Amino acid sequence: MPDLQGVLDEIAAEMAVQTDRGAVADYIPELATVDPNRFGIAVALVDGRVLSAGDAQDIFSIQSISKVFTLTLALGKVGDGLWRRVGREPSGNPFNSIVQLEYEAAVPRNPFINAGAIVVADTLLAGYQPREAIGEILRFVQFLADDDSIVIDHMVAASERATGFRNVALANYMKSFGNLDHAPELALGVYFHHCAIAMNCCQLALAGRFLADRGRSAGGHSVVSAERARRISALMLTCGHYDGSGDFAFRVGIPAKSGVGGGILGTVPGVGSVAVWSPGLNRQGNSQLGMLALEKLARVMNWSVFGS
Repeated sequence: MPDLQGVLDEIAAEMAVQTDRGAVADYIPELATVDPNRFGIAVALVDGRVLSAGDAQDIFSIQSISKVFTLTLALGKVGDGLWRRVGREPSGNPFNSIVQLEYEAAVPRNPFINAGAIVVADTLLAGYQPREAIGEILRFVQFLADDDSIVIDHMVAASERATGFRNVALANYMKSFGNLDHAPELALGVYFHHCAIAMNCCQLALAGRFLADRGRSAGGHSVVSAERARRISALMLTCGHYDGSGDFAFRVGIPAKSGVGGGILGTVPGVGSVAVWSPGLNRQGNSQLGMLALEKLARVMNWSVFGS
Protein backbone atom coordinates (compact mmCIF):
# COMPACT_ATOMS: atom_id res chain seq x y z
CA MET A 1 0.00 0.00 0.00
CA PRO A 2 1.45 3.41 -0.95
CA ASP A 3 2.37 5.83 1.83
CA LEU A 4 -0.71 8.03 2.12
CA GLN A 5 1.07 11.08 3.55
CA GLY A 6 3.60 10.89 0.75
CA VAL A 7 0.81 10.67 -1.83
CA LEU A 8 -0.94 13.72 -0.35
CA ASP A 9 2.30 15.71 -0.35
CA GLU A 10 2.94 14.75 -3.97
CA ILE A 11 -0.59 15.76 -5.01
CA ALA A 12 -0.28 19.13 -3.25
CA ALA A 13 3.04 19.77 -5.00
CA GLU A 14 1.51 18.90 -8.38
CA MET A 15 -1.50 21.15 -7.84
CA ALA A 16 0.72 24.07 -6.78
CA VAL A 17 2.19 24.33 -10.29
CA GLN A 18 -1.04 23.89 -12.26
CA THR A 19 -1.79 26.91 -14.43
CA ASP A 20 -5.36 26.13 -15.49
CA ARG A 21 -7.14 26.44 -12.16
CA GLY A 22 -10.72 27.25 -13.25
CA ALA A 23 -12.65 30.36 -12.21
CA VAL A 24 -13.87 31.37 -8.75
CA ALA A 25 -17.62 31.73 -8.13
CA ASP A 26 -17.75 35.46 -8.81
CA TYR A 27 -21.57 35.59 -8.85
CA ILE A 28 -21.37 35.46 -5.04
CA PRO A 29 -19.39 38.64 -4.23
CA GLU A 30 -17.79 37.28 -1.05
CA LEU A 31 -16.45 34.26 -2.95
CA ALA A 32 -15.13 36.36 -5.83
CA THR A 33 -12.26 37.61 -3.66
CA VAL A 34 -10.86 34.19 -2.72
CA ASP A 35 -7.30 33.48 -3.90
CA PRO A 36 -7.52 30.85 -6.70
CA ASN A 37 -3.97 29.69 -5.97
CA ARG A 38 -4.94 27.98 -2.72
CA PHE A 39 -5.11 24.19 -2.50
CA GLY A 40 -5.63 21.94 0.50
CA ILE A 41 -6.38 18.28 1.05
CA ALA A 42 -7.05 16.17 4.15
CA VAL A 43 -8.00 12.57 4.88
CA ALA A 44 -9.72 11.47 8.10
CA LEU A 45 -9.20 7.73 8.45
CA VAL A 46 -11.57 5.49 10.39
CA ASP A 47 -8.66 4.55 12.68
CA GLY A 48 -8.64 8.14 13.97
CA ARG A 49 -5.67 9.54 12.07
CA VAL A 50 -5.98 12.78 10.08
CA LEU A 51 -3.42 13.37 7.34
CA SER A 52 -3.19 16.56 5.29
CA ALA A 53 -1.16 18.58 2.80
CA GLY A 54 -1.16 22.04 1.26
CA ASP A 55 -3.51 24.69 2.63
CA ALA A 56 -5.54 22.19 4.64
CA GLN A 57 -5.90 24.58 7.59
CA ASP A 58 -7.32 27.46 5.53
CA ILE A 59 -10.98 28.22 6.24
CA PHE A 60 -13.37 28.28 3.26
CA SER A 61 -17.10 28.39 2.60
CA ILE A 62 -18.34 24.80 2.19
CA GLN A 63 -21.45 25.91 0.29
CA SER A 64 -23.37 22.92 -1.14
CA ILE A 65 -21.31 20.36 0.74
CA SER A 66 -23.49 21.39 3.68
CA LYS A 67 -26.40 19.67 1.87
CA VAL A 68 -24.95 16.32 2.97
CA PHE A 69 -25.39 17.35 6.60
CA THR A 70 -28.85 18.89 6.19
CA LEU A 71 -30.03 15.78 4.32
CA THR A 72 -28.77 13.62 7.19
CA LEU A 73 -30.65 15.78 9.71
CA ALA A 74 -33.85 15.79 7.64
CA LEU A 75 -33.82 11.99 7.26
CA GLY A 76 -33.42 11.73 11.03
CA LYS A 77 -36.39 14.03 11.47
CA VAL A 78 -38.93 12.70 8.93
CA GLY A 79 -37.35 9.48 7.64
CA ASP A 80 -38.31 8.19 4.22
CA GLY A 81 -41.26 10.58 4.16
CA LEU A 82 -38.77 13.11 2.79
CA TRP A 83 -38.80 11.28 -0.55
CA ARG A 84 -42.40 12.31 -1.17
CA ARG A 85 -41.14 15.89 -1.56
CA VAL A 86 -37.77 15.39 -3.25
CA GLY A 87 -36.46 12.71 -5.60
CA ARG A 88 -33.34 10.57 -5.69
CA GLU A 89 -32.38 10.82 -9.36
CA PRO A 90 -29.54 12.72 -11.06
CA SER A 91 -30.78 15.97 -12.57
CA GLY A 92 -28.59 16.26 -15.66
CA ASN A 93 -29.13 20.02 -15.39
CA PRO A 94 -27.27 22.91 -13.73
CA PHE A 95 -27.67 23.13 -9.95
CA ASN A 96 -29.92 26.20 -10.12
CA SER A 97 -32.10 25.15 -13.07
CA ILE A 98 -35.84 25.86 -12.90
CA VAL A 99 -36.74 24.03 -16.13
CA GLN A 100 -36.97 20.57 -14.59
CA LEU A 101 -39.12 21.84 -11.74
CA GLU A 102 -41.69 23.08 -14.23
CA TYR A 103 -41.92 19.72 -15.98
CA GLU A 104 -42.04 17.71 -12.75
CA ALA A 105 -44.64 19.61 -10.69
CA ALA A 106 -42.07 21.32 -8.42
CA VAL A 107 -40.64 18.07 -6.99
CA PRO A 108 -36.85 18.51 -7.19
CA ARG A 109 -34.87 15.64 -8.70
CA ASN A 110 -32.60 15.18 -5.67
CA PRO A 111 -31.63 16.86 -2.37
CA PHE A 112 -28.29 18.13 -3.67
CA ILE A 113 -29.49 20.53 -6.35
CA ASN A 114 -30.52 23.92 -5.00
CA ALA A 115 -34.28 23.31 -5.23
CA GLY A 116 -33.97 20.00 -3.39
CA ALA A 117 -31.84 21.53 -0.66
CA ILE A 118 -34.40 24.33 -0.17
CA VAL A 119 -37.07 21.66 0.39
CA VAL A 120 -34.77 19.99 2.92
CA ALA A 121 -34.27 23.36 4.67
CA ASP A 122 -38.05 23.78 4.77
CA THR A 123 -38.32 20.34 6.40
CA LEU A 124 -35.81 21.35 9.08
CA LEU A 125 -37.85 24.48 9.83
CA ALA A 126 -40.81 22.45 11.14
CA GLY A 127 -41.38 23.50 14.76
CA TYR A 128 -38.53 26.02 14.69
CA GLN A 129 -37.80 29.64 13.98
CA PRO A 130 -35.14 30.09 11.26
CA ARG A 131 -32.48 31.08 13.81
CA GLU A 132 -33.18 27.88 15.78
CA ALA A 133 -33.01 25.68 12.68
CA ILE A 134 -29.74 27.30 11.61
CA GLY A 135 -28.33 26.74 15.10
CA GLU A 136 -29.34 23.09 15.00
CA ILE A 137 -27.54 22.58 11.69
CA LEU A 138 -24.37 24.28 12.93
CA ARG A 139 -24.36 22.30 16.18
CA PHE A 140 -24.79 19.09 14.20
CA VAL A 141 -21.77 19.85 12.02
CA GLN A 142 -19.74 20.77 15.12
CA PHE A 143 -20.80 17.48 16.71
CA LEU A 144 -19.83 15.46 13.64
CA ALA A 145 -16.37 17.04 13.50
CA ASP A 146 -16.03 17.06 17.31
CA ASP A 147 -15.07 20.74 16.95
CA ASP A 148 -17.02 23.63 18.48
CA SER A 149 -14.92 26.24 16.68
CA ILE A 150 -16.76 25.78 13.36
CA VAL A 151 -18.87 28.84 12.52
CA ILE A 152 -21.14 30.35 9.88
CA ASP A 153 -19.62 33.16 7.80
CA HIS A 154 -22.41 35.72 8.04
CA MET A 155 -20.79 37.93 5.38
CA VAL A 156 -21.08 35.08 2.88
CA ALA A 157 -24.68 34.39 3.95
CA ALA A 158 -25.57 38.06 3.44
CA SER A 159 -23.82 38.05 0.06
CA GLU A 160 -25.84 35.04 -1.05
CA ARG A 161 -29.10 36.53 0.16
CA ALA A 162 -28.39 39.76 -1.73
CA THR A 163 -27.66 38.01 -5.03
CA GLY A 164 -29.62 34.73 -4.84
CA PHE A 165 -32.44 35.70 -7.19
CA ARG A 166 -32.58 32.30 -8.90
CA ASN A 167 -32.90 30.56 -5.56
CA VAL A 168 -35.72 32.95 -4.67
CA ALA A 169 -37.43 31.99 -7.93
CA LEU A 170 -37.02 28.27 -7.18
CA ALA A 171 -38.47 28.66 -3.70
CA ASN A 172 -41.44 30.70 -4.87
CA TYR A 173 -42.16 28.25 -7.68
CA MET A 174 -42.17 25.30 -5.28
CA LYS A 175 -44.34 27.24 -2.84
CA SER A 176 -46.89 27.77 -5.61
CA PHE A 177 -47.17 23.98 -5.96
CA GLY A 178 -47.41 23.43 -2.21
CA ASN A 179 -43.98 21.84 -1.83
CA LEU A 180 -42.85 24.35 0.80
CA ASP A 181 -44.64 24.41 4.14
CA HIS A 182 -43.15 27.72 5.25
CA ALA A 183 -42.76 31.14 3.68
CA PRO A 184 -40.10 30.99 0.95
CA GLU A 185 -38.00 33.68 2.61
CA LEU A 186 -37.78 31.60 5.80
CA ALA A 187 -36.64 28.44 4.02
CA LEU A 188 -34.18 30.51 1.99
CA GLY A 189 -32.78 32.09 5.15
CA VAL A 190 -31.94 28.64 6.51
CA TYR A 191 -30.54 27.57 3.15
CA PHE A 192 -28.28 30.60 2.66
CA HIS A 193 -26.89 30.30 6.18
CA HIS A 194 -26.07 26.60 6.11
CA CYS A 195 -24.31 27.08 2.76
CA ALA A 196 -22.17 29.72 4.50
CA ILE A 197 -20.70 27.32 7.06
CA ALA A 198 -16.93 27.86 7.06
CA MET A 199 -14.44 25.04 7.69
CA ASN A 200 -10.98 23.87 6.73
CA CYS A 201 -10.17 20.59 5.00
CA CYS A 202 -9.28 18.79 8.23
CA GLN A 203 -12.53 19.81 9.91
CA LEU A 204 -14.58 18.90 6.84
CA ALA A 205 -12.97 15.48 6.48
CA LEU A 206 -13.71 14.78 10.15
CA ALA A 207 -17.31 15.95 9.79
CA GLY A 208 -17.86 13.58 6.88
CA ARG A 209 -16.13 10.58 8.41
CA PHE A 210 -19.40 9.10 9.71
CA LEU A 211 -20.26 8.15 6.14
CA ALA A 212 -17.13 6.02 5.84
CA ASP A 213 -17.36 4.50 9.31
CA ARG A 214 -20.80 2.85 9.29
CA GLY A 215 -22.52 5.96 10.62
CA ARG A 216 -20.10 6.70 13.51
CA SER A 217 -18.82 10.24 14.02
CA ALA A 218 -15.27 11.47 14.60
CA GLY A 219 -16.08 11.50 18.32
CA GLY A 220 -17.10 7.83 18.23
CA HIS A 221 -20.85 8.45 18.47
CA SER A 222 -23.50 6.67 16.39
CA VAL A 223 -24.99 9.28 14.03
CA VAL A 224 -27.03 7.18 11.60
CA SER A 225 -27.41 3.50 10.83
CA ALA A 226 -24.89 1.87 8.53
CA GLU A 227 -27.69 1.45 5.99
CA ARG A 228 -28.53 5.16 6.00
CA ALA A 229 -24.85 6.06 5.67
CA ARG A 230 -24.69 3.82 2.57
CA ARG A 231 -27.78 5.43 1.07
CA ILE A 232 -26.52 8.98 1.62
CA SER A 233 -23.22 7.94 0.04
CA ALA A 234 -25.10 6.46 -2.93
CA LEU A 235 -26.80 9.81 -3.54
CA MET A 236 -23.44 11.55 -3.32
CA LEU A 237 -22.07 9.24 -6.00
CA THR A 238 -24.99 9.72 -8.40
CA CYS A 239 -25.96 13.34 -7.69
CA GLY A 240 -23.12 15.02 -5.80
CA HIS A 241 -21.64 16.98 -8.71
CA TYR A 242 -24.77 18.26 -10.45
CA ASP A 243 -24.58 17.77 -14.22
CA GLY A 244 -20.95 16.67 -13.79
CA SER A 245 -21.84 13.72 -11.52
CA GLY A 246 -21.43 11.05 -14.18
CA ASP A 247 -18.02 12.34 -15.22
CA PHE A 248 -16.88 12.49 -11.59
CA ALA A 249 -18.00 8.89 -10.97
CA PHE A 250 -16.26 7.82 -14.19
CA ARG A 251 -12.99 9.56 -13.36
CA VAL A 252 -12.79 9.32 -9.55
CA GLY A 253 -15.20 6.58 -8.50
CA ILE A 254 -15.97 7.55 -4.91
CA PRO A 255 -19.11 9.13 -3.39
CA ALA A 256 -18.52 12.86 -3.08
CA LYS A 257 -20.28 16.21 -2.80
CA SER A 258 -18.95 19.47 -4.19
CA GLY A 259 -19.58 23.11 -3.36
CA VAL A 260 -19.03 26.30 -5.35
CA GLY A 261 -16.64 27.49 -2.65
CA GLY A 262 -14.20 25.03 -4.25
CA GLY A 263 -14.51 22.23 -1.71
CA ILE A 264 -15.28 18.56 -2.28
CA LEU A 265 -16.08 16.02 0.44
CA GLY A 266 -15.56 12.39 -0.52
CA THR A 267 -16.04 9.13 1.33
CA VAL A 268 -14.27 5.81 0.94
CA PRO A 269 -16.36 3.16 2.73
CA GLY A 270 -14.46 1.45 5.53
CA VAL A 271 -11.36 3.59 4.94
CA GLY A 272 -12.07 7.24 5.65
CA SER A 273 -13.25 10.54 4.27
CA VAL A 274 -11.34 13.06 2.20
CA ALA A 275 -11.79 16.81 1.84
CA VAL A 276 -10.13 18.84 -0.88
CA TRP A 277 -10.31 22.56 -1.58
CA SER A 278 -9.29 24.67 -4.54
CA PRO A 279 -11.48 27.71 -5.29
CA GLY A 280 -11.34 27.63 -9.10
CA LEU A 281 -14.37 25.89 -10.65
CA ASN A 282 -15.04 24.16 -13.94
CA ARG A 283 -18.11 24.82 -16.11
CA GLN A 284 -20.32 22.60 -13.94
CA GLY A 285 -19.42 24.50 -10.77
CA ASN A 286 -17.07 21.85 -9.35
CA SER A 287 -13.49 22.43 -8.18
CA GLN A 288 -11.24 21.92 -11.16
CA LEU A 289 -8.10 20.99 -9.25
CA GLY A 290 -10.12 19.22 -6.56
CA MET A 291 -11.36 16.75 -9.16
CA LEU A 292 -7.85 16.23 -10.53
CA ALA A 293 -6.48 15.66 -7.04
CA LEU A 294 -9.19 13.17 -6.07
CA GLU A 295 -8.78 11.32 -9.36
CA LYS A 296 -5.10 10.78 -8.64
CA LEU A 297 -5.67 9.94 -4.97
CA ALA A 298 -8.32 7.34 -5.76
CA ARG A 299 -6.17 5.78 -8.48
CA VAL A 300 -2.94 5.59 -6.47
CA MET A 301 -4.65 4.35 -3.30
CA ASN A 302 -7.03 2.05 -5.20
CA TRP A 303 -10.02 3.66 -3.48
CA SER A 304 -12.57 3.56 -6.29
CA VAL A 305 -15.76 1.83 -5.14
CA PHE A 306 -15.75 0.09 -8.53
CA GLY A 307 -12.57 -1.84 -7.74
CA SER A 308 -9.08 -1.76 -9.22
